Amino acid sequence: MASKRHRPPAKRAAVIAKPRARPQSASARTLSSVVSAQTYSVWLEMLHSLVPDGRTHRLSIVVAGMLRHAVDIAVARFGEDAPERSAAASLIQAAEEADPEQVADQIGDLVARLFRDAKVAGRRVNARADEYSILDSAIQEFASWYAMPWE
Repeated sequence: MASKRHRPPAKRAAVIAKPRARPQSASARTLSSVVSAQTYSVWLEMLHSLVPDGRTHRLSIVVAGMLRHAVDIAVARFGEDAPERSAAASLIQAAEEADPEQVADQIGDLVARLFRDAKVAGRRVNARADEYSILDSAIQEFASWYAMPWE
């Protein structure tokens, strides 16, 4: 009888983030401008490996944790002096928002870019043909990171 254990696919090529030498335009913003290229590469590799078979409610928390880590780094590196419209400034401002829509306005492009760089889809379709988004779920988790209604 065949084992029901999950067997990882054959070795995949690592997804490597390339550091940028010049400032990025607003349309090319990326989290690699905040965290190190090595950290960003690890995140890309994680997403490339986890997203295809992962559950949205678990993946969204992982991505929200990545974003929270990037906020901590942005605050430590720039404080209140982050360049206007930079990824760091957007992360810092998004961390102060409670409304997921406002958070999405600030960092939605960064989350979409993270998934695009990892070469994985952020949108899915369930068995009833309803579309849903890991990106939206991750932003929701980020916005409610410190919400503890039981306290």
